[in-house]
Amino acid sequence: MSNTAPAENAIIKTSYGDMTIAFWPEVAPKTVENFKKLAREGFYNGTAFHRIIKGFMIQGGCPNTKVGKSGMPGTGGPGYQVKAEFNAKSHVRGVISMARSQHPDSAGSQFFICHGDAKFLDRQYTAFGELTAGDDVLDRIATVPTSGPERSTPVDRVELLSVDIVAA
Repeated sequence: MSNTAPAENAIIKTSYGDMTIAFWPEVAPKTVENFKKLAREGFYNGTAFHRIIKGFMIQGGCPNTKVGKSGMPGTGGPGYQVKAEFNAKSHVRGVISMARSQHPDSAGSQFFICHGDAKFLDRQYTAFGELTAGDDVLDRIATVPTSGPERSTPVDRVELLSVDIVAA
């Protein structure tokens, strides 16, 4: 049996269009496997991008954002945490990375996609892939009107319909 699995991408289908992510298993193998596992289980289906900061990032993957769920958006997860895999990949536009609390090993299901350069996050958050298609969708989501104390809560729901894992 070979140690190298065939390359796979993620198709993130949203109410604003589709984005394709190419993974970086060479720098964040456990993070990539966790994201693919959650996607295959349908964990992300029906969640929403709950934190949007134009020029910085769009964040999703919280189960509390599913319609009918209670709990503060941005505080939910899969019920376990993944050890950080900090690496040399830079947080630039289109990079997908794991969201976490202050503890480095607190990531679970939440992720963000950089809308601009966020190199100040380098080696502090686990970057695990990059956008290869759907830059226009990233722009559409990143520019939705927002409100709230941080001005990062979308006024209208930006739904993550599904994440499909497909051959690259």
